[in-house]
This record gives sequence, structure tokens and C-alpha cells, in this order.
Amino acid sequence: MSRPQNPLQVDDVSSLARALRAQLLTRDGVPGHVELLNILARAAGRRNFQTLRAEAAVGAAAAPTPQQNEPPVEPVDSRTLERVRRCFGPEGRLERWPSKRGDQVLALWALWSKLPSKVVLTEQEISQRLKGLHDFGDHALLRRELFNAGLVHRTSDCREYRRVEQPPSADAAALIGMI
Repeated sequence: MSRPQNPLQVDDVSSLARALRAQLLTRDGVPGHVELLNILARAAGRRNFQTLRAEAAVGAAAAPTPQQNEPPVEPVDSRTLERVRRCFGPEGRLERWPSKRGDQVLALWALWSKLPSKVVLTEQEISQRLKGLHDFGDHALLRRELFNAGLVHRTSDCREYRRVEQPPSADAAALIGMI
């Protein structure tokens, strides 16, 4: 279990150093751990270390939690992104199916972005759309892989397909912007 952080912020380091020196000169010997914490807190203008810790706890409770902030920006893997982008032609059509599973999923995200949202498509309609998005002649593979990746939902009889609305990863969003 990690220890709670107790930040110490002072307006003037010079005055902190002078106050520390003055308190240490009045002592005989080296202060213990807790006593040193109290000396630091008093030099920073607090009554003692408990007061400093209580102020830090109140400040942490008032500070926004990570859930309240925007999520951290996910880094983009530029090498993977470029490798997958090369699978697409200049018109944005998928010219070849990537060999790596991660690259395949990124390519599927690009195709997903070109499917209509909130529209139910028949198997024939989604097949026609996929035929218009690739050049290697296997729309059934793309349809099946979109479902396996969780990017489209289909009924158990495979008659109706619908795009699953979800936010893409940082890599997928970058690829979608490039295609």
C-alpha cells in the first residue's frame, strides 16, 4: 500500500531555509523523523505536521479526481499506423488484408467509420457497402471480422447488421482521419 502524498508548498524558499536553520540551532543533536517533519511544517508556517497533513487531505478531496478530468491522451503508435495506412489505396479503399491481427482490427475500424450509424442493414446491403470499400474480393471475410471485433452487431440468423456505436482507440481515430 502506498503512502499518501503530503505536498509542501511555500511562497519563499529563502524564508523556509531561515526558519529551518533557526529551529535546528535551538536543538541539541539530530532530530528524529517525526520531529523533523514538525520542524519542516512549522518552517512552512503550519502549527505542526498533522496540520500540514490535514490541509493536504482537504486539498486532495477538493481537487478533481481523474474521473472528473478528461481521460489521459492515449499515445498513437505511428509505425503501426503507417503500416496499416499502406494497406489502403489513395481513394481510401482497402487494397490488401493486413497479416497481423492488431493491424486487421485497425483496418476494420476504418471500414466501420464508413458504415452508416443507427441504420439496420440486411446481409446483402452490408455486403454491397463492403464491396465498395475494398479491392481484394472477400467481403464475407470483412463482414465476419467486423462482427468478431465487436464493431457490428448481427441477429442470430445473420439477416440484419447494425454498426455498434463506440469510441475508437487513439490509433483507430488517427487512421480514420487519414483515410
